Amino acid sequence: MLIFAAISNRIAAWGLSGIKQDTWLIHSTLVLPENQAVTTLDCKSGLLAVGSQFGLSVYTLILENDLPTWSQKWATRDDLILYTVTDDSTIRIFLPVLDSPQHLQLHASLDIFSTLPFSIASHHLNQTASTAFWLASDTVGNALNETLKSWPDQDNARARRIKEIKDERWDIFLRVLGDGSVVVSAVANINRRPPTLLKQFTLQQLPSSTLPTPPENLLVLPNTDPCKLTIAASSPLATFDLSPMSFFDAQSDGLKLSSSTLPRVPGEESKIVQLVRTPEGAGVGIVRSTGGEAWRVIKNGTQLVRAKAWSSADHVVVLQRGRTFVTYIASSGILTLHSAPPQSLSVQNINYLFSTPSHDEEDSIVGITSELSIVHLSARHTSSPMLLVRSQSTLPLSLLPKFILPVDPMAWGQRQSWMEPDVLLSVSHAGELDFWVPEDTLTPPWRRTGTVKTGRAVVPGSDGDELTIWNSQESEFATGMEFCGQYNETINDLDWTSTPDNQSILAVGFPHRVELLCQQRMTYFDEGPGWATCTTVEVGGVETYRFIPLPIKDSIWLDHGSLLVAAGHQMFLYGPSSAEGEETLFEYAARHNGPLDDYHPQMILQCLLWEKVELVKEIIVNLSKDITTSPIKHDKVHWTSLPTESFFKKDHISSSVIRRKKYISLFDESEQKEEEYGFRSFLLCPQLTVIRPEESFSRSLVMNLIDALETSPLPHLTVNEQAHLLVLIQTTLEIDEQRRALDSNGLRYLISMRSFYILNHRASGPNSPVSKGAQPRSSGRRERLRYRDMIWAFHSESQDLLLGASTTACDGKLGWANARAVGIPIWLTSVDSLKMQMEVIARNEYMIGDNRDPTACSLYYFALGKVKLVHGLWRQAAWHKEQAVMLKFLANNFSEPRWRTAALKNAFALLSKRRFEYAAAFFLLGDSLKDAVNVCIKQLDDFQLAVALARVVEQSNEGPVLLDILNSTVLPVAFKNGNRWLASWAFWLLHRRDMAVRILLTPLQDIASSLNIQVTEIGEPHYDDPSLALLFSQLRSKTLQAAKGTSEISGRLEFNFVLQMARVFCRMGCHALGLDLVRSWSFDRPSMANIAVISDQASPPRSPAQRRSLFHRAARRTSTIMIDMPVLTQPPTRAVSPVQPPDGVPPAIEEEKQESTQDQGDLFARKIGMGNLMRTAKQDVQVPEFDMNSFF
Repeated sequence: MLIFAAISNRIAAWGLSGIKQDTWLIHSTLVLPENQAVTTLDCKSGLLAVGSQFGLSVYTLILENDLPTWSQKWATRDDLILYTVTDDSTIRIFLPVLDSPQHLQLHASLDIFSTLPFSIASHHLNQTASTAFWLASDTVGNALNETLKSWPDQDNARARRIKEIKDERWDIFLRVLGDGSVVVSAVANINRRPPTLLKQFTLQQLPSSTLPTPPENLLVLPNTDPCKLTIAASSPLATFDLSPMSFFDAQSDGLKLSSSTLPRVPGEESKIVQLVRTPEGAGVGIVRSTGGEAWRVIKNGTQLVRAKAWSSADHVVVLQRGRTFVTYIASSGILTLHSAPPQSLSVQNINYLFSTPSHDEEDSIVGITSELSIVHLSARHTSSPMLLVRSQSTLPLSLLPKFILPVDPMAWGQRQSWMEPDVLLSVSHAGELDFWVPEDTLTPPWRRTGTVKTGRAVVPGSDGDELTIWNSQESEFATGMEFCGQYNETINDLDWTSTPDNQSILAVGFPHRVELLCQQRMTYFDEGPGWATCTTVEVGGVETYRFIPLPIKDSIWLDHGSLLVAAGHQMFLYGPSSAEGEETLFEYAARHNGPLDDYHPQMILQCLLWEKVELVKEIIVNLSKDITTSPIKHDKVHWTSLPTESFFKKDHISSSVIRRKKYISLFDESEQKEEEYGFRSFLLCPQLTVIRPEESFSRSLVMNLIDALETSPLPHLTVNEQAHLLVLIQTTLEIDEQRRALDSNGLRYLISMRSFYILNHRASGPNSPVSKGAQPRSSGRRERLRYRDMIWAFHSESQDLLLGASTTACDGKLGWANARAVGIPIWLTSVDSLKMQMEVIARNEYMIGDNRDPTACSLYYFALGKVKLVHGLWRQAAWHKEQAVMLKFLANNFSEPRWRTAALKNAFALLSKRRFEYAAAFFLLGDSLKDAVNVCIKQLDDFQLAVALARVVEQSNEGPVLLDILNSTVLPVAFKNGNRWLASWAFWLLHRRDMAVRILLTPLQDIASSLNIQVTEIGEPHYDDPSLALLFSQLRSKTLQAAKGTSEISGRLEFNFVLQMARVFCRMGCHALGLDLVRSWSFDRPSMANIAVISDQASPPRSPAQRRSLFHRAARRTSTIMIDMPVLTQPPTRAVSPVQPPDGVPPAIEEEKQESTQDQGDLFARKIGMGNLMRTAKQDVQVPEFDMNSFF
């Protein structure tokens, strides 16, 4: 007696033990193949029947061996069926022999005579040979199942036919005859035994021309509609949609052509070598290994149409939107315009040939020879075509470049009359890029428009390919590099296009894909790369490799944003999506780098920083109106945009609307509502109660708008941008209600400080109220405000209010972490206020937690000189293991040298134990401020703490330790990080206010070379903040030293600086603000009339009305300018005369010298103006004698 059990594919048999009574032992085991799980078992008459997912097997027990084993005696099987199609289009069916499955036996043959009457079959024998194919039963069966499921009437004759084919499992065969007619045959009982039951018959015959010709290959594939099949036939390649219900009912719509290739052209079957296009992208040339052809782009870039072809050429240029072309044969040096009649020209040694944009009816062609000379040609397409040479010259460079390339004309987008697109790009051996345009005059024929010094030598890389993207608008404020990426794969080609609003898109071609890079908008909220991949075109990737095994040879942009990709001899044309409501590539690029909507938080922030509060209020009112009248999801809203002129207006406050002033809490919502928003009211300020129209800016309007935005966020805003929008709307309300309480710099600090705490609050929670958990957070917490934001508070005259706001933001518990985060040691100018805050910090640090640890506050109290207070705190720390030691030690008199020395020894001991903050405290106890600040800087990496200690201990902003910190730590850090804000602050405290102004504009290397301190490393210049211009405009005439620094900045440098800031505004999407900057900026220029008076010694003295500063802005503030430097004699009134350059100097070098001379002249004129300003200041400080007559 045996008992069987199975787990998965394992079977075990147990039998009673012959030794131990009532004991079952393992008798035998059986293991099936791994994928055959046992589903049923049965044992009778010594036979074991095993059922699995794949069939039924019978095993018998073999007892001849020492161990009992099971042997398979019989199993069901799904025999393989072999179909063969011979040259005579006969289908033969072979099945395995029952008793000898290793042998095959012919069971059926289907030829043309078995499917058609003899007379018809004989007729077709005289025509083109037919072809026969088997339709895969699994694919056909799935479509039949879905068809029956969707057919409501199962008793219908058509449905019965489909059901019969499915239930009887007929195998279907197609025979395509020479006239395109199709005969459908079936074989029944092919899966039944014995094989003699096979039946074959003809189901139906389709008329002629059903298929164009008998195909060589035919496949049955699933269709997107599960009730249909896809028939793919070749050649020519074509696909058909087969509807089983109509097809087997002999309906004409049963088989429909869905797609087909163009007629075969033997010349287009050779491999593609290169793609060339016309300048505007309306025509493209396909250069093949043998010949090539020109194509025209039609129907908005969705189709290509052949135009002409050529048999052989080394270089090709396509002209007239693809209608004609020019070929060049290198061996003969013949350049041919394929017109009627053809025009030829002999030009030797051309290595590169391309066309350029032309403003007249003639096409412009440029050829580069092996000697790097430039041949400029033109092709005229009139009744008398002509091909002629305009000029042949070289670029005016002192050294020959490495190579010369064309500037891609597609990257210039919609060209305007005021635009001057570059034509040539020369690359030097050192990686210097020069851009050139042709001149109408003959000498010189090429003019340089810009230079970019990449600092990258043109040599092959060993660690893969490096891709860098440069802006041709290089200046002393920008290196030009916008992107740098390393790729392990080989980059085959690069190609540019641009959107209608001049947004650039770069196609980067790899062997099996093309990545499209779009420029990303510069933002204050999320730091990211300047360029990012917006989409990838996969050609021959993992999913499509079996269809397209060849690598990409070339890719090129065409008109209307279409991308043409060549692989092997095939072309793939990708264009904008035709789906309604789906975002196109150009729309995507515009959204990520184009002009911002008025309501975007970045636009609102910049408007607030540049004191355009009234404009922001109008934007918020428009946003509220748009949201009130929009759908819930705001996905189809026409957002109201203000005219550009609105951004040029200055704020003004009308006093006629003021009724009364009262003091209220800024936000009167409940504490729970404030926590839900993530922020609190920071100020208790006077509110101006005004009479406004019903739909004007008001508190109720702002709160309703915030509620609406939290319920339904605006589209295309990130979570951080949405949070900033709420913050800025709330801040605008605060500014409107207390406009006269804070100065402009204080408001700028307040905006940044509030954003900092609100974003940190949102980053701490699991999901913000804005995101509703729908989007991941893109950035985490920040440790502190940017130095830029701290400097606004440093130059504010409302620091007491800012201090209160900062304390309130910390829930009234200002610890050192919060004080450092908002930069109080940096911007709080009053030493007395800093000492008060230091005591507050010490108290709050002591109160943190339940232990009340005196070590947490010792550093701050020792800086304040309150040793006895710390001694008293230790008396209450009975839990602390160091209480007894500290009580005994602090009881000593540290004014004595011996105890100061003991404190210093303990400080060094604490350093060895890595208790750095406590070590700094003992250094202060030992009266060694220098060592304490060194610990803060080197071990704690906190120069703010060092600055705070130095200012409090020295009780001055000019102490030697503080000045040493600024010189040896802060300035090197600022230069290393390229932080001009921090450097300007340090120079201001060092009473080098001329340098505090110059550092904002002058290259860091020039500043470093003029300093007495050692600067070992200089980082990126970071001229990506338009607020630099705002700070410069404030500081340049604030003091006499600042005015002196301004006079040392050339007019050209300031002009380029303003242009750079305008470009940054455009990169941020604030184009209107960039325009406002360049049109409203006031350049402080010397007056030529006053210069003449200075140089003329015989002229009479000027009247008081004429005695004004030569700086226009400084002239308005002469009465309030702070004199912070000795008033010396005026600088020289004459510059060195320019020297005539020697003959033979290249034009480019001479041009640089002329620019340098102009800069020197401008700088000289500014210094004359500075002399007049100092002269005026000297006269202003003269104290007249007292005259009693003045009172009568």
